[in-house]
Amino acid sequence: MSEQSPPEDARAEGADAPPGHTDALPEYAERVLDVTERIPPGRVMTYGDVAEWLEEGGPRQVGRVMALYGGAVPWWRVVRADGVLLPGHELRALAHYRAEGTPLKQASSGAEGHLPRLDMRRARWDGGAGAEDHT
Repeated sequence: MSEQSPPEDARAEGADAPPGHTDALPEYAERVLDVTERIPPGRVMTYGDVAEWLEEGGPRQVGRVMALYGGAVPWWRVVRADGVLLPGHELRALAHYRAEGTPLKQASSGAEGHLPRLDMRRARWDGGAGAEDHT
């Protein structure tokens, strides 16, 4: 799903603007990226959680923002609700999860690539406790 792939030039001014136009990011994108930056290391929020936090949009809109602008923020902390690692970026994300101590579930021996999943019950962050301190 390309709408969930982190871009290489995230948060670049005017990335979605016509040539010669240098406006800042759309306001919704700024808000999504701000929430992403608030997620503590070792914790995650789903695309839907971010939309709910913002009280605007939905998982697809958040995914689109992350695909277009998410490369400069901790993109690996915004995830699918089923805990499956971001297709095409599994190993990069897994390295971040291991470095941050994000709870993982070991993959079964029959799972493709034997990649773990996120342990959503333990890793999911509700945006509470100290949310304003994480910027």
